[in-house]
Amino acid sequence: MKQPKQDVPVKVDTPDAVARQQMGFGDASQYGELSGEYFTLAAKTDLTPLLEGLEDDLCQCPHWGYVLEGTLTASYSDGSKEITETGELFYWPPGHTVQANDDSEIVMFSPQDEHAEVLDHILTKMSESA
Repeated sequence: MKQPKQDVPVKVDTPDAVARQQMGFGDASQYGELSGEYFTLAAKTDLTPLLEGLEDDLCQCPHWGYVLEGTLTASYSDGSKEITETGELFYWPPGHTVQANDDSEIVMFSPQDEHAEVLDHILTKMSESA
């Protein structure tokens, strides 16, 4: 799921502040604490090989975030793909991988324990190929 800023409904609109809120943007109730994360990815970075060995060879951790810069393609376990661009909110449910189409920078919020396991797996895969 992705959404450009201009499509997020305005909840508060004053001369000094505008607040936009998209309701129903993913459910984190089954998870514990969240981590806040910044990612910088070079163009053509494909995380898919680093996820091999995880369930379905995909990231099984949901992420909510915002693309600060760049364009990314999320590929899902059902075979669908979704392109997310600068200025868009996103929700990547469990069962995905990501490729940076351009140099990209994103902010994400993820269930910390689940995503720490994925990041540890990625680090192990990187050390095996070094």
